[in-house]
Amino acid sequence: MTLSIDIETYSSTDLVKTNVYKYVEAEDFDVLLIGLRYDDGPVRVIDTHDKTPLLGLRQLMADLVDPTVVKTAYNAQFEIVCLSRYFNLVLDPAQWRCTMAGAARLGLPFGLDKVAEVLGLGTKKDTRGRALIKYFSVPCKPTAINGGRVRNLPHHAPDKWDQFIEYCRKDVEVETAIKKIISFYDVPGFERPMFALDQAINSRGVLVDLVLVRAAIKINDAYTERMIAEAVKITGLANPNSVAQLRGWLERQTGDQVEDLRKENIPAMIAAAGEWNVRRVLQIRQLISKSSIKKYYAMLNGASADGRVRGLFQYYGANRTGRWAGRQVQMQNLIKNSMPDLDLARALVRAGDLDTLELVYGSVPGVLSQLIRTAFVPSEGKVLLVSDFSAIEARVIAWLAGEEWRLGVFRGGGKIYEASAATMFFVPLEEVTREMRAKGKIAELALGYQGGVGALLKMGALAMGLVEDELPGIVERWRSANKRIVGLWQRAENAARSAVADPGRVVVCGRVAYQVRQDILFCRLPSGRELAYMRPRVEAGKFGYAQVTYEGMNQTTKKWGRSAAYGGLLVENMTQAIARDILAEKIKICEAADLFVTFHVHDEIVVEAPKNFNLNIMDEIMARPVPWAEGLPLAAESFKTNYYKKD
Repeated sequence: MTLSIDIETYSSTDLVKTNVYKYVEAEDFDVLLIGLRYDDGPVRVIDTHDKTPLLGLRQLMADLVDPTVVKTAYNAQFEIVCLSRYFNLVLDPAQWRCTMAGAARLGLPFGLDKVAEVLGLGTKKDTRGRALIKYFSVPCKPTAINGGRVRNLPHHAPDKWDQFIEYCRKDVEVETAIKKIISFYDVPGFERPMFALDQAINSRGVLVDLVLVRAAIKINDAYTERMIAEAVKITGLANPNSVAQLRGWLERQTGDQVEDLRKENIPAMIAAAGEWNVRRVLQIRQLISKSSIKKYYAMLNGASADGRVRGLFQYYGANRTGRWAGRQVQMQNLIKNSMPDLDLARALVRAGDLDTLELVYGSVPGVLSQLIRTAFVPSEGKVLLVSDFSAIEARVIAWLAGEEWRLGVFRGGGKIYEASAATMFFVPLEEVTREMRAKGKIAELALGYQGGVGALLKMGALAMGLVEDELPGIVERWRSANKRIVGLWQRAENAARSAVADPGRVVVCGRVAYQVRQDILFCRLPSGRELAYMRPRVEAGKFGYAQVTYEGMNQTTKKWGRSAAYGGLLVENMTQAIARDILAEKIKICEAADLFVTFHVHDEIVVEAPKNFNLNIMDEIMARPVPWAEGLPLAAESFKTNYYKKD
C-alpha cells in the first residue's frame, strides 16, 4: 500500500532563515492540515483543528510506522521531520519515497509547480497557496483591526480556511500525478539506501561553536562600525556604505565614471587609484563587503537547542549528476583557511579581542572568513575525522578514458600536477620547475571537460602569473598529452547522438552506455545509476554539425530551457556523477562501521570519532576498491582535528 501525504503547518520560526529541524522546535509549532491519498483512492484532508478526525489520526499514526505502507511526499524530509515532532513518533526514512528526489533523478526542476509545468500536467498546483500560507502558516502583525492577534486561526477567515483545505488537497493530487508519470524509472539497488542515509546525516547535524559564532558576529559589527566611521570622516557622506552615495563621491574625486562597485572590481580600482583618500575608501569598501561573514548568521539562525546545525544537505541537489547541494550554511563553498595559527585567531575571536586581532592580522574580515570552517566542532570527548579523496575527478576521468599514463601516476602515488607538466613539456619528472608545475596545475583544473583559453582565464590563470599569449599553447600541450581524454569527448557525443537518433537502442561508450526511453536520454553509469537528459533532440549546432540538445535548468539563467549536450559536458557529468557514487559508497561503509558522518563535501567525508581512533582505518576505507569500478585507483588523506579545517 502507498500513502501519499502533504501537510500544512504553522511555526513562529522562519523556515526560510533556518531549517525544518529548528522550525519544529518552536513551542507553537502546529500541523494544520494533513492531505492523504491511499494508492489511487480519493484525496482526504484531515483538519487537525476539527475535533471529528480522531479516528483518522489514529489510523494515520499506525500507518506512519507500518513498514508495509510506503509513504510518499514531495520534499519528504519536511513531512518526516514535522510529523515525527507532531505525533512524537520515530519515523523511518527508509519507509518513505521522496517524489522531489524522483523528479530530480530525471533532470526535472525542484519546485512542485515547476515540475507540473514541465510535465504538462492538467492538474496544476494551486497558485493561491502562497497567500494562504502567509495568512495561516506564519505569524501575522498585530493591529487594531485584527484585535492585536499574532496568529490567524481557521475561525478568523472560514472562507480562506476552506480554500486552504482545497489547496492541500490539490497538492496531493499534483504530487501523485507526478509520481505516476515518473514511476517507470526504477531506482537501482545501489542508490536505494542513500535517501534514508541522507536523512540520518541531516538529522544528526554538526555541532557549532556558538561562542565563536556570536563573538565573530559582534567583532564584525564593531569593526564595520569603525570602518564606516573612518569612511564618513574621509568622504563626509551620510552613508558611505550606500552604492549611490559612494559612486557619486568617487566620480567627483577622480573625474571618472564609476560603472559599478561589485567586490570583484574593487582590487583593480584600488590599484588604479591615485589619491590616498580614494584608495583608502575603496579598501574600506573591500574590507566590509565580505559576504562570507553571513555564514555566521546562518549558523546562529540554524542552530538547534543542542547547538547542532541540521539539514545542511539536499539529496540529489544537483539534479544532473546527483551530487548533494548545500542548504543554509552552504558547506560546498566555505572559504579555505591558509592561516598557520588558527588556534590563536580562534582564541582572540572567542575572547572578543578586536584590537589585538586587528593588530596581529590586519584584515579582521579576512580572519573571520578563514575561521568559518573552524566553527564546526566535535561533540565533547570526540574529534572530527576529516578524510579527503586525492584528485578524485582526475582519477575518474583517466579511468573512463583509459589514459594509462595518468592511471600509472595515481597507482604509484605520484603527483598529477607535476606529472602532467612533465608530459606537457617533455621533461623528466624530477626536472619539472615550479613554473611548469603551475602550468600543469591550471591545465588540470581547467581543461578536462573540453575547456580552452576561456576556461583557463575563468580558473584564474592570469592571477597565477601566466601570460595570456601563452594560454593557447598550454591548451594544445595538455590535449596532446591526454589524447584519450580528448577522444572521450568525441566518443561520448557520438554515442549520445546515436542513441537519440535510434530510441531504445543501447549505445555503449566505454564504461557508460546511452539509451533513450520515455523521451529521456539516459546515461547508465558503472554503479547502475542513470543520468537523465529530458526530451533530447538532434539539431544543427552553431558550426553546422548535428548535436544533441535537451531540456533542463540553465545554470546561468536558472530557467528551464534547451541546452547543448556537447562532449565535454557529457564527460563532466559522468565524471562528477561517478565521483559522487564513490563518495556514496564510502558513506555507506562508514555508517555501517559506526563511523557516523556529520557532513560531507563533494570529495570529503567528516565524521565524529573517539580521540584514539586509528587513522589508518579511515584511509583504508576511502582507498578500498569499489566493486563496480575495477581498476580505478583511489587514495585519501585523513587527519584528526578539534575543529573543521583544511589540513
